[in-house]
Amino acid sequence: MFSLGADRYFLYREPTDIRRSFDGLCGLVTERLGQNPMSGDVFIFINKPRNRMKLLKWEPGGFVLFYKRLERGTFELPGASFHGLSHQIGYGELTMMVTGISMKYAKKRRRFLQQNDVDKYR
Repeated sequence: MFSLGADRYFLYREPTDIRRSFDGLCGLVTERLGQNPMSGDVFIFINKPRNRMKLLKWEPGGFVLFYKRLERGTFELPGASFHGLSHQIGYGELTMMVTGISMKYAKKRRRFLQQNDVDKYR
């Protein structure tokens, strides 16, 4: 069944023509981001008015495309400055973007990390 479960979520920084479908979005991932669209990662694309979002993910057997159109309001982008054409976000940030929860004043609390995760952040 379709799921958004992935290790990594990449937000494409530039506004995207939301009329693009599987092949057009895969082209952006390959050519602009230099990544493999079949990696199992989720790639997030938002249009210029920020009222439409597409998520591209490879699952065994083919690509899945999730599409959300807001009837009112806009998607809030993460406030952290980032360089390059994409920004890796967490599942929690994606959830807040989709549901309309403002990230401006959200504060992430410290959590326990397993030793192998701690070594990655040193």
